[in-house]
Amino acid sequence: MKNKHKIVNIVLIAKSLYLYMNAVEIIKKKRNGGELTDEEISFFVKHYVKGRIPDYQKSALLMTIYFRGLSDNETLSMVKAFIASGERVDLSHIKKPKVDKHSTGGVGDKTSIILAPLIACFDVVVPMMSGRGLGHTGGTLDKLESIPGFRVHLSIKEFVSILEKLNVCMIGQTDDLTPADKKIYALRDVTATVENVGLITASITSKKIAEGSEGIVYDVKVGNGSTLPTYEKSKELASKLLQTSKDFGQNAVAVLTDMSSPLGYAIGNWVEIKECIDIMDPETKNSDQSGDLIEVTHFLAGAMLEAAGKVSSIDEGIEQSRRMLESGEPLKKFIELVKIQGGDVKYIKDTTLYPEAKFKDTISAETCGYISKQDALTFGLAAVNLGCGRKTIDDKIDYSSAIILKRKIGDVVAPGEVICDITGESAEKVDSTKQMLLKGIEISETKPIVKSRIIEVIN
Repeated sequence: MKNKHKIVNIVLIAKSLYLYMNAVEIIKKKRNGGELTDEEISFFVKHYVKGRIPDYQKSALLMTIYFRGLSDNETLSMVKAFIASGERVDLSHIKKPKVDKHSTGGVGDKTSIILAPLIACFDVVVPMMSGRGLGHTGGTLDKLESIPGFRVHLSIKEFVSILEKLNVCMIGQTDDLTPADKKIYALRDVTATVENVGLITASITSKKIAEGSEGIVYDVKVGNGSTLPTYEKSKELASKLLQTSKDFGQNAVAVLTDMSSPLGYAIGNWVEIKECIDIMDPETKNSDQSGDLIEVTHFLAGAMLEAAGKVSSIDEGIEQSRRMLESGEPLKKFIELVKIQGGDVKYIKDTTLYPEAKFKDTISAETCGYISKQDALTFGLAAVNLGCGRKTIDDKIDYSSAIILKRKIGDVVAPGEVICDITGESAEKVDSTKQMLLKGIEISETKPIVKSRIIEVIN
């Protein structure tokens, strides 16, 4: 009997060494510039998800990939491995077009909150699986969870059931849908390995394929507030996203949009939900400060409607989107969505009921002139410092903290006029955030040219 136990122990030790040696050799191969095979990527992802490969080895591989990049074949293998780590949603029984939208991340980017219910009003199914904030960029899930009671963690059965009823459901990655990406996504955020075209492509497309969408519109951000600040890298990402989606039979289009300054006027979690509610409410006039957000939202809506076959062009889709938003139906749909996913709709119907942060400060103009710069990266990092995002995996989000822009690029200001408000749960955080923001704001004597947020369409 003792010999039997010894044999079992020897086998277990051998297996452990085998896994260890394979993990090391895979890291070494990639470090030295080699191309990983489909089997090697599958092996690493599979055993990492099962806990057989530790975080430190996965972190080492992620950093190696960050510097070495992923080839088209490696990216495709990564997508397959992510999808294979869980289940795929089957929506074939719903005889309607199924289209989603995904943003590569920005500061103040909350278009999904409006787009999901808006497009659902056109009898298009929107199976939206979103992510949390990455680095200095905000996350749709964090914003949704600022609504008391709102559940983003649903079973596949619940997800499908809500789609059948409302045409829209907004969830996070479940334990069954691309769990590999879910685990690696969090690790990338705290190991400075977010900004990599191959990893971003694998993360985004695996979710969109697994969730059951047939068409996808990618909002690829350009500028220092995005995950890939240069135009060249953003365009490379757009091309990879489109190619990978095509490989899986999806109808896809990419829109490059500017993220050199915050989108809209609200930066935070609940405040971004509130900004979207104001835009969806026909009785609220909020176009002055949210003009850029409204522009991007309608353009993406037009692209989604075209992908769904509801219109023949993006321009036609934009007009349809404007009319639908003015009708107030998207807000009704959003209220239904919040209710069915467990959220307390009283805060949606009356946003003044939401608890405010304890401390407040402002940044005011010291000279006359025009706002010429509101650096998106600086604002994003300041928001994380304030508590709107995470510095570590275990950090808790402060849903009430916010940065509210009172003036945007191109606006004229006089001495003493407020440029932005800062609210938070800590006086120290509010003060340090203010010092950070001061470095990202510039006032000039001449009025800057304010360009459209829409840079280019790739399809």
